[in-house]
Amino acid sequence: MKNLILCFFIAFCVQFGTSQTDPINVIVFGAHPDDCDIDAGGTAILLAKMGHKVKFVSLTNGDAGHYNKGGGALAKIRIAEAKEAGKRFGVEYTVLDNHDGELMPTLENRLKVIREIRNWNADVVIAPRPNDYHPDHRYTGILIQDAAYMVIVPNVAADTPPLKKNPVFLYSEDSFVRPNPFNPDIVINIDSVFDQKIYAMAAHESQFFEWLPWTSGNLDKVPEGEKERLEMLANWRTSAPKSATMASLKKWYGDKASQVKHVESFEICEYGKQPTDEELQKLFPMLKNK
Repeated sequence: MKNLILCFFIAFCVQFGTSQTDPINVIVFGAHPDDCDIDAGGTAILLAKMGHKVKFVSLTNGDAGHYNKGGGALAKIRIAEAKEAGKRFGVEYTVLDNHDGELMPTLENRLKVIREIRNWNADVVIAPRPNDYHPDHRYTGILIQDAAYMVIVPNVAADTPPLKKNPVFLYSEDSFVRPNPFNPDIVINIDSVFDQKIYAMAAHESQFFEWLPWTSGNLDKVPEGEKERLEMLANWRTSAPKSATMASLKKWYGDKASQVKHVESFEICEYGKQPTDEELQKLFPMLKNK
């Protein structure tokens, strides 16, 4: 019986690339607590379940995004919600002490980002593109771009050992088309963990059930029950893969692509390592599952 279990485990590792001694280290950056969850939550769950290491980092503490709360009191709420979300995702969650709405691409913040990437020994770094309506989102993208390459330079942030190789830097998906639209190089099928992603996102109660409904004039339509709130959040995040996304989805999942309902997409940034398809399959073992 033990031999049978061992054989099954080895087969699983071969199929999905799981390794207890050589985990893949992925770090995801967002401007606010909840941004990482939206952009890469499903992918994070899949990787964590395979035994790989994922960290979410919010560059601001979310202390401005509310209609009747703010400052330190709101920051404490957002940090606590992020901590709970991290437990539900199965990832480490860090919230940096920058004010919401005031993030700037300064040298100080660049060095913070470099240290986060180095300390995580990142193989993959995920962040938004610097194209967005929100300045915090834009500057998050710029800060991560500015950290690319610098993470291997010993004399920059010299108090933290440099990485031996530049990670793969990826952009998370957005719908902005100027100056250029998002190009999905990697598309991950998250159907199997979509419900868990929604449950984990729901930990950000002040964001998804208070602030965002208020900004859209729908605060009075937010249901009270947990089940109904999860359904509301799931409906908000459900949309059919776009045509450009579908082309990449077919590349990675073959005939199974037509059955996929929920995805997360990423674009390879030119500033980091330029991976081959084979290297991408090692970094995202779920792409081998055609």
